[in-house]
Amino acid sequence: MKLTLSEVQKATKGSLQGEESTTITGVSFDSRQVKEGDLFIALVGENDGHDYIQMAMDKGAKAVLAQEEHVLPGDVPAVIVQDTLAGLQKLSQYYLELVKPTVIAITGSNGKTTTKDMTAAILSRKFKTFKTPENFNNEIGLPVTILSMPKDTEMLVLEMGMDRPGQLTALSNLAKPDIAVITMIGEAHLEFFKTRANIAKAKLEIANGLKKDGLFFIPADEPLLTEAKNLPANTKTFGPVPADIQESLHETSWTEQGQAFAIPMLGRYNVKNAEAAIMVGQALGLDLKTMASALAHFDLTKNRTEILTATSGAQLISDVYNANPTATKEVLASLAKDSARRPILVLGDMLELGEQGPALHASLADAVLKARPKQVNLVGPLMVENLAPALEKADQQLDLHTYQADQLDQLGQDLQNELTKDDLVFLKASHGIHLEKVLATLTGK
Repeated sequence: MKLTLSEVQKATKGSLQGEESTTITGVSFDSRQVKEGDLFIALVGENDGHDYIQMAMDKGAKAVLAQEEHVLPGDVPAVIVQDTLAGLQKLSQYYLELVKPTVIAITGSNGKTTTKDMTAAILSRKFKTFKTPENFNNEIGLPVTILSMPKDTEMLVLEMGMDRPGQLTALSNLAKPDIAVITMIGEAHLEFFKTRANIAKAKLEIANGLKKDGLFFIPADEPLLTEAKNLPANTKTFGPVPADIQESLHETSWTEQGQAFAIPMLGRYNVKNAEAAIMVGQALGLDLKTMASALAHFDLTKNRTEILTATSGAQLISDVYNANPTATKEVLASLAKDSARRPILVLGDMLELGEQGPALHASLADAVLKARPKQVNLVGPLMVENLAPALEKADQQLDLHTYQADQLDQLGQDLQNELTKDDLVFLKASHGIHLEKVLATLTGK
């Protein structure tokens, strides 16, 4: 990225302070992460970014996007707008129009990050491709992602998240995708949406900004999507998952259209994510052999079914960024197929499930027992008060331990004292439970 302050002023329709030829080479809204040449976006939220302008300038920011009625320190080069978030979004749209990449937008209750990673890996075999880093998938992260792409980007793969109605409409209208994908409809955010039907309706908003002749991909096995009204004209389905899937801890393989595929991760449920990525690749002219090669070595975003090694030598499966009942049951089903080892399970609360939360936590009991666990560790009030009693009733011999959310240090230490190099530990919870602290104890990092 390389823009002058004059271009920023033009894009945001703000007022200019300082030299219009001042050049910026990046953007940042966190003063701690400012890099030399950045435009610092002074967002107003729980913390007011205007309080950190001097810190940002000291770290090398070249200019500031500031909001009216805020006093700026000294002679700081700036563009001043009514609303800095709106200004950031307008600037990203200007840059998007400048670069003109093909935009692929991906959402879903589960699997959107993995599908994003797979899609980007496939497309990068033929095109200059840029993807959403980490979880920059909301109204702040999306425009920052757009502004972070190199000027020669041909394919832009954007992950879009949502936690309220209207959010995906805004993100889709901002990015105006050429291709949009919904991976699945699960129970995430039931607290706010009440029903899966309402979640599906909100996810379908990703098509609201789809270009006129754009492609829309949805799973074939989800009637809430396939039977929805007013789907885009170019709607296609992916799946169902092939029947000949072979699973191991480190690899899942299958054959499709005569081509062998393998992904370096656990779980047949991830094959559906790959199916979506393959459809995007086919639509953009990639052949099956090339896509199979890309998927065999793709880089997965941290803490999404990531395989790690504990200091004890035990293997850890880290899936601690997000959790919902469907996804948790699917990975437990995959673990159940490993006849070599009985896993140690560490399951934390699945958040934002609303009034259905207690029943949905208790409903995991059958999947947990089918995984034949060596030990089960439950973390948080929803797990302790609902799944624990269901497990105790079903199997009184189960080695079951319970912890509250503020006992992560104790859990980490207990596991550290017990684990051997032969153990396999699976950790899954919503990010708000912070099981990554337990991972840090076990890995020493």
